[in-house]
Amino acid sequence: MTAYMDHKDLSNRVIDAARARQIADGVHKVLDGIAQAESAAGRPGGSVRLLAATKTRDVGEIMAAIDAGVRLIGENRPQEVEAKREGLVAECAARGMTIASGADGASEGGHVGFHLIGQLQSNKINKVLGVVDTIESVDSLKLAQRLSSHAVARGVTLGVLLEVNESGEESKSGCDPAEAADLAQQIAALDGLRLDGLMTIGAHVDDEAVIRAGFAHLRGLRDDLRASIPSCMQLSMGMTNDMAYAVAEGSTIVRVGTAIFGPRAFI
Repeated sequence: MTAYMDHKDLSNRVIDAARARQIADGVHKVLDGIAQAESAAGRPGGSVRLLAATKTRDVGEIMAAIDAGVRLIGENRPQEVEAKREGLVAECAARGMTIASGADGASEGGHVGFHLIGQLQSNKINKVLGVVDTIESVDSLKLAQRLSSHAVARGVTLGVLLEVNESGEESKSGCDPAEAADLAQQIAALDGLRLDGLMTIGAHVDDEAVIRAGFAHLRGLRDDLRASIPSCMQLSMGMTNDMAYAVAEGSTIVRVGTAIFGPRAFI
């Protein structure tokens, strides 16, 4: 268990009105920022989806974001997926929505997608399989093969994104860009998996040209792969500080946490 889970009840469903308004304001500002970036890039409105990165946020905080219009959330750790699932399913059902793979309940209000955006160890696969819709952090054939085996055993098809370390920074996960095309083809051929696209974390620098170059390279790789892997459509790239650059370079999903929820009290 991660240390902060000893100090915060992530299953908590109740927050005060002031906190809910703060989160709603954050969601609206980010959505406005996405719309402005789409317009500046000459892209159609609604071509980029907002994923709320919900690491360390409890069910009540996440539901405030969903109430404000978020329809895609992402967790970093399997332990948090497990801690929040029951509350999220129940709260969404109460609103006529579904969340999590195979969730029961009314769907008139739509589905809230649930992604894993952090690293996944093989021994944690069962904590997320059957709960999340997509795993964005697949960065090796070994992990993909294990996911495939588990998915086939359950009789499900799991969406995955191939994570590529475009910045080359040792602190970041992701496969080598030079190996990404071959790895994508191998993953796409596995039973039980559907390669939905590619993911990266932008370079941690202040140079716009460097950040955008990584995003542009990932877009080019995605474009090349689409000819042989039609499902490979998504580009998950861009976070709070580099979101506009990512949208300009073709991102279809931006992962934003701080700008919605504020600074994290825990790491």
